[in-house]
Parts: sequence; C-alpha cells; structure tokens
Amino acid sequence: MRSLISLASAAAALLSAVQAAHFEVTVGKNNQLKFDPETLVANRGDTITYTFFSKNHSVTQSSFDSPCAPVPAGFFSAFTPSPSDTNPSTTTFTITLNDTKPIWVFCGQGNHCQQGMLHSINPPPSGNRFEAFREKAKSAGPSTSPPDGLPIGGKRIARVEVGAAGALTFSPNDLKEPVGTVVEFAFNPRNHSVTQSSFDKPCQPSQNGFSSGLIPTALSPSGVTFSILVADTKPIWFYCAQTTGMHCQKGMLGAVNAPSSGNTLAAFTDLASKAPPSTLPPQAPLGGILSVNGTVLRTSSSPVIDTSSASTDSVYMTSKAGGSPVANWNFGGNISDSAVERLQLSVVIDGVLLRILATGYENLRPGGSWAGTYPDTLVEVIGTMAAQSYIHRTSSSDPLSHFSRPVPSDCAYAAPLPSADAFLSVALAVLLLDIGLVADSAAALAASDPWLVPALVTSLGARARMAGVVDMMQNHVAAAAPREVAIPAELVYSYIMHHYVSSCPDKLAWDRPFAKLSVKGKDMDMAQRTVSVELEWEGKQDGDLFAAWLGPWGDVKFSPIVNKKAAVPDGLYGHVWVVVTSKKDIKGSEIPGATVAGPEMVWVTQP
Repeated sequence: MRSLISLASAAAALLSAVQAAHFEVTVGKNNQLKFDPETLVANRGDTITYTFFSKNHSVTQSSFDSPCAPVPAGFFSAFTPSPSDTNPSTTTFTITLNDTKPIWVFCGQGNHCQQGMLHSINPPPSGNRFEAFREKAKSAGPSTSPPDGLPIGGKRIARVEVGAAGALTFSPNDLKEPVGTVVEFAFNPRNHSVTQSSFDKPCQPSQNGFSSGLIPTALSPSGVTFSILVADTKPIWFYCAQTTGMHCQKGMLGAVNAPSSGNTLAAFTDLASKAPPSTLPPQAPLGGILSVNGTVLRTSSSPVIDTSSASTDSVYMTSKAGGSPVANWNFGGNISDSAVERLQLSVVIDGVLLRILATGYENLRPGGSWAGTYPDTLVEVIGTMAAQSYIHRTSSSDPLSHFSRPVPSDCAYAAPLPSADAFLSVALAVLLLDIGLVADSAAALAASDPWLVPALVTSLGARARMAGVVDMMQNHVAAAAPREVAIPAELVYSYIMHHYVSSCPDKLAWDRPFAKLSVKGKDMDMAQRTVSVELEWEGKQDGDLFAAWLGPWGDVKFSPIVNKKAAVPDGLYGHVWVVVTSKKDIKGSEIPGATVAGPEMVWVTQP
C-alpha cells in the first residue's frame, strides 16, 4: 500500500506538538495553465493543499535540472479532472513539508509543463531561481508521470457531501478515484448514514463492510466526517440506511469506481428502488474513521452515534498501523478496580511510547536530524510501530470510556532523545515495560475481567516484534528469551515516572514511585556476560537487602546485595529487570510489597 501521509506529522498533530501554517494553491483555475501562487515560502511542518480546476491536471514533484520529469520518491497527486473553470474539484491533494529545501513541481498533463505550469516551494533568491526553472522547462522533453498513476507522498482526499441542502443525495455520488485515495463523507443536517453494501443488495450492509452509523445533526456545517480508504480497484457501493423516509430506496446511494457498463450506478439505483427496508450493522463506526471537528469517535455498541464526545485519532494512523482499534469488544457486565488502575497506567505508557516512536521516525526519515542512519525499510518499520502503539492505546482507553471511568489526559513527557542510539535505548526500555505490564495484567485480570484478556494478549505479539526490531538495530538477537518478562504494575509506574514523565494532570493509583535505582557499574566475564552489577539508590541502605531479578515469566531469582553489589544469577539472558528488595524467595506478585528501589533494566548476554 502506498504511504498516504508522513506519520511523524500525523503524530505531531495528534499530540499537539507543533503549530503549523497552512497554504492553499489552485491548479488550473480560470482555464489557465498555472499554479497560483506559483511560489511560496513555508517552514517544516507546514501543509499545502492543492485544489484542481479546468481540464485534468496533476501535482508532480520534479527537480530543478529535470523540470518535467518526476523525481524518485517524490510526491504525486495522480491526475484529477475537473469540468469547471471556477468551481474546484471535490478532490484535493495535501503535502506536509519535512524541511525547507527547495521543492520543484510541475503538471504532468501533455505539454503543460513546457508551457509554464510550474510551481516551487522555497525557491532560492539567486542561482536556481524559479525563473530559471521555468526557462529550463521550455526546452524539456515530453513530460512523464509515475507509471502506476497512484498518489504518493501526500493526502489525496475526495470529499462527498451527505444530504446537502436537505436532499436525499450523496454529492458527488459517482466517484472515480485511484487506489490510495481517502474518501471523506461530510454530514449535513437530518440523520443519515454511509453504509457499504453490494450491487445485488443495495440497501443491506455487506459482510465486513464499513458503516458510519446514523449521524443525527442539526448543524451546517456539522464538522462530522466519515473517512474510508480506496484500497483496490474493485467497485465500492454505499447507501444511507435511514428507514424513516426510505432514503436508500429513494436514491440516496453512491459508488466509487463503478463500471461504465453493466453493473453501473444507474443499475444499482434502479435495484435499490425495489429493495426491502434498509438495515444497519449493530455497531458503528466500522471500517472507517468517524471524526468530529478533527477528532474521532470510537466504535460503540449502538448503530446511532452520539457525536458530542470524541477522542483523537487519524485515518492515516489506522492505515499505517495495518489495522484499526478493536471493533467487537464483547464487554463484560462490569470492570474491576484493578483493571481500571492498570488500563489507566497503560494509557500513560502508550502515550510515552507513541511520542518516542513518532519523534524517532521523524528524525530518521529523509530530512530528519538522523536521516541516513538506517535503511529506509527499517525507518518505515519505526513509523508502523508508532501507529500501532497508537492503536494499542485504544485497547486501554476504550474499556475505560465504555464503563465511564476516567481516561488519563496526556502527561508532560521528559524523554530527551539527542541521538539515534539514545532513541533506540529509550524506545526499547518503554517497549519492554509495556510488554511487562500487559503480560502481568493478563495474568492478574484473568479471573476478574476475562473479557479484557483477549485484547491484551493478542497485542503482545506486535509489541514483542517491535522490541525485536529495536534489539536487532542495537546488534542484539531479536528474541533473547523464550518468554516475556511480566513486570508488576507498581514497578512499571515507578520506572516511567522517574525516567519519562515530568508531571501528569490526572492522579494514577499509586501515590509516588519507589526510589530510583541506577546501575553504576557492571562486571563482565570473558564471554561478555554480565556477572555482577553495582547499584545505586537513595533511601534505605541498612539491613538485609537483595537484588530481585525478573527474567522470563516464571523465572524470578534473588541474590544478596553486599556493598551495593549483586551477582547476576545463572540462567538469565537478554534484558532482565533488577529490583532492590528487603525480602528474598518471594513470588513476583509479592515483590512490590518488599521493594526498596527500582526497577532498572540490565542486559545480561546473548543466548
């Protein structure tokens, strides 16, 4: 699947990390072969939206030396026809700037480029000026475009008005869009839905299809949109499922990429006029992103959507992650206090992880501070990991919202990342804490909240793969132990608060973290195995103290601390967690009750 948006920019927007400017550029307005403005000056993080008029144009990135040929890995809007000289196409293309280097753009239609249909962002004031770019284009060879014709490097959005001016219509209702386009349905007053069907059953939901649910609104514009992704070239059929007034049967239908003969939109509409009463899936939204003024509503157990409450999300995050949040929870009758405490902590940790991974991705990709450090394939994996961490966070926030329990607000994070190496170290520590908490929670909540366990355990594989990728980037084996380390929630909270969070607006279950633990030194044997560590902490120093070593689940070992030094027990591999305790030979679940300081992560050895 082609990338639709810079995930770093999406994450920055979701986390309100930057304030960016937005620019509008018209393409071919008033039947002129012209971008307007032809040049503009913009900063990193700014967005530029291109709107299309007259004929059939494209927005294609080129280079100064080859004005009318696409640059490898550059952005391309795909061709966008528009019949009007003055009214823009309902399809737009938006890019986000990753740096302030000059960007050169042309229209790839016919000889439009050679006739001066050119554009530049941040052109130099001297030397390779825009005027020189235009002169080069006059003598350029025939224009070319990416051979697959698909949009890349930006957001191609086709907007459809739902029930505009009170009419029972989708406008436009017969879209022709390439793979990679996001179709955005904008809701108008009354009460409509966008529901996927099949050609043969126009007014019935298709299995595993999308559905916005019924959206009652009295505002115009309402700010409510439902977005789907055109994933392949097959026709997409949709209808409004409102039974009051028989909207589907009266022609409130549409299609994306319907055939021009045979199963046409007209034939689809004719079948709908004779169809039985419409139905809706029992849950919504499904298969797309329902946004309210830029924020998103989660899947609910009702097909009628209350648009007054929303949380932050993005269709691009879902696409980048390779999947959406849990759609069918099968919530139990209640939720335990222990589950609430653990889920609230998970929301905080996944917020930390999202910030770290998105920052790393932004810095590793072209134009970033660490660009070129790793191959592009690995960099894109980091982007996918950031998106998946966002999806994982919903597995904690959704149950809290369902049971009307507080969802923690974003904390103030304190995780400086001065280099790619620092980024990997921090990302791995948070990933392993995240995995440890999920593993511990799945075991602790199996009896009290069994409905929650499937969502927790099915995310462990993705989280472990993330840790494996970072391990390999640090020249460690991807899986250094046969099981994950389960880390009690109190210890996870303690580490996160000491290392990555400066403050939180909402109080969590634990009053304060344990004393901070540091590994001051390590002793290694000839095989480069860590055999002992020197520990440092504030607080209790007297009496019998022990190092509790949390290894793979079911493997907790102890060694005495003498002069702040502790031996690493045999049989441990990879990353383990050490905790200073006042007791030994106790269960893992009992360690928080005996903790003096910690935890801290220690790399022992390769298996």
